[in-house]
Amino acid sequence: MPTSLGSLVLLTVLVTAVILFLIFLAVRLTRRPRNRLIPALDVTDQARELKATGQFQEAVFLVRGETGMSHRAATRFVRKL
Repeated sequence: MPTSLGSLVLLTVLVTAVILFLIFLAVRLTRRPRNRLIPALDVTDQARELKATGQFQEAVFLVRGETGMSHRAATRFVRKL
C-alpha cells in the first residue's frame, strides 16, 4: 500500500503543476494579444499606397486583416493616412 500512496501523491503533484502551468500560460497570452492595435510601418505604407490609387476598401481590409481592428476603426485609420 505505501507504493500506491506515494504514486497517488506524485500524480497529484504532477496534475497540480500542469494546471498551474496552464493558468500561467493563459495569463501571459491575455497580456500579449496577437493582434496589434497600431499597424506596422509596412502595413501603413501599403494601406497608404492603396488609398492613393483609389482602393480605399482594399486598404481598410488590409489593415483589418493585419491588425484585427474592427471595420469602423480600420476605416478611421485609413482616412487619416
